[in-house]
Amino acid sequence: MMLLRHGTVIAEGWWSPYSADRPQLLYSLSKSFASTALGLAIAEGLVDLDDTVLSHFPELNSDITDPRSRSILVRHVAAMASGHREDTFDLADANDPADLLRGFLLIPPDEAPGSIFAYNQPCTFAIAAIIQNAAGMSLTDFLRPRLFDPLGIGEVGWLADGRGRELGFSGFYAQTEAIAKLGELYLRGGRWAGQQLLSADWVAEATRSHVATAHQDLVDWRQGYGFHFWMSQHGYRGDGANGQFCLVLPEQDAVLAITGQSPDMQAVLSAAWEHLLPALAFRPSDAFAAAASSLALADIALKRRLEVASLAPAAGSPVIGDSRTYTAGGWNQCATLTEVTVHPSPAGVVVSLIDDGYPIRFILGIGQWVVTDVLAASGGTSDTGPLRIDLILLETPHRLQILCTGETFTALWVTEPLHSLPLAQMRMPH
Repeated sequence: MMLLRHGTVIAEGWWSPYSADRPQLLYSLSKSFASTALGLAIAEGLVDLDDTVLSHFPELNSDITDPRSRSILVRHVAAMASGHREDTFDLADANDPADLLRGFLLIPPDEAPGSIFAYNQPCTFAIAAIIQNAAGMSLTDFLRPRLFDPLGIGEVGWLADGRGRELGFSGFYAQTEAIAKLGELYLRGGRWAGQQLLSADWVAEATRSHVATAHQDLVDWRQGYGFHFWMSQHGYRGDGANGQFCLVLPEQDAVLAITGQSPDMQAVLSAAWEHLLPALAFRPSDAFAAAASSLALADIALKRRLEVASLAPAAGSPVIGDSRTYTAGGWNQCATLTEVTVHPSPAGVVVSLIDDGYPIRFILGIGQWVVTDVLAASGGTSDTGPLRIDLILLETPHRLQILCTGETFTALWVTEPLHSLPLAQMRMPH
């Protein structure tokens, strides 16, 4: 997490074995970066909010015959208001596995475009496809000189479809700091280091409600939707599955960036409203010098806590004996994982996986996390006999628990991935 106030970082911390320098899979927070690309493309005249989506793909003109599909505007997909009552991803993919955009436009909207909200992944894919088609380059290449370089955002990556088009709606990898910088850019009305990088008009339009979301289950998802930004009970935000947040609080002049592993995302926001907002509202004065002194001590305690924050390693005793190989048996949520081999040695325990037909090797930490490339592993034998291996994929919010007993293993996700990829591909694409 990173907390910025008045443009300054006032608290930051990464729970080891995660670290500040690692990119993270942002899931649907990717949408806010795609939205920013749309604002930049509009400023350059590559696209207009009142263009129809179909107008950017004349090769599909004869295929798309439904009047409502033909009338979907860029502003409609930017606000998740294509007229469909629910997410169309699965149906669009079934319609045309090779072209999600065509599959999407072949689905007649249930209502007039612009009239209803539905969180709809192909809406963002349409925006991404329009920009990449109009600019003649990937989203990351488009954003590099216009956003990433001016903000000092380093290496990033974005998952792409079979045709090489970056997804837009998910699959973006960047450091936590990149989220904080995006939030700060919007908080400052598109200005950065004295330059107007993003139109102030775009910032205002993107961060106001364009469509009602009152039917959503959670209170902070019922406040309305902008152009790929959610309105919150306080401020506005971009967010992604398992607790990826870019929370902008204009009244408090603050930005909160989080890359997390929190399935209960409302709980994260509720904690911010309960604990963070009152602290940001505090204004010490001479009459409250003692309280101010206490806060200063609290700041020191928080800084120290964040500097040593870490995730507890999996419990386990040293592994002794000969090498053993386990095959899948019982429940295996990681379908690509077929074999686990454990090699005890005086230098450490080496674990070899066969995943999607390919080997993955790493060191198993006993009572600690041991990092091997983009993996961190801990575990060991338990009192009841099974061998436990906890495997964190450090560029994602995902953690896999493997239990080996007898001749078989089971594998369960603590947080299950949304993208069906082999373990070796669950990292930032280069």
